[in-house]
Amino acid sequence: MRKQITYNILNIVTVITVTMFFSCKDSFKQVQKIGISENEPIGEDYNVNLKYTDSGRVTANLISTKSLDYSNRDFPFNEFVDGVTLHVYDKDNNKSTVTADYAIVYSNTDLIEMQNNVVITTHDDKVLKTDQLFYDKSKEWLFTNEPVSFKTETDIINGNGFDSNSKFTNAEVLEVTGIITLED
Repeated sequence: MRKQITYNILNIVTVITVTMFFSCKDSFKQVQKIGISENEPIGEDYNVNLKYTDSGRVTANLISTKSLDYSNRDFPFNEFVDGVTLHVYDKDNNKSTVTADYAIVYSNTDLIEMQNNVVITTHDDKVLKTDQLFYDKSKEWLFTNEPVSFKTETDIINGNGFDSNSKFTNAEVLEVTGIITLED
């Protein structure tokens, strides 16, 4: 009889243990968030100077005075609140420069949004100016629906919207509102 009681108690303890084990959720991410508001950045960086390399060659240099890290959110991003300058180098080491007063990099979507006084100057002196521009890193594609001014070798083209690959080989101003032809 005593053996039967011990056996029953052991079964009950086993069932309770297994039930507790499977009823617990993986709460590691929730534990990490304790004491951190979802509205606050998880980190702040000052005087950022990041260099991106490929096979030992610098391909880009990002400079900003302040970066906020919101990787603790369900939709993580990094925010450059005091402006950003990005120098991009092609295979021939030609430098193009992107500046903006504000930028946000969305980690999960490979999308970069730049706002306020966005200026791109390519190595061959093409200049794009707008107040908002998106860059899709995975497709290497630039686009906006905001008013733009695009200076080429021969013209300044104004319009509402812009589409181009990152090399500007197929740049297109959408809804052209005016073209100014430059004299030599």
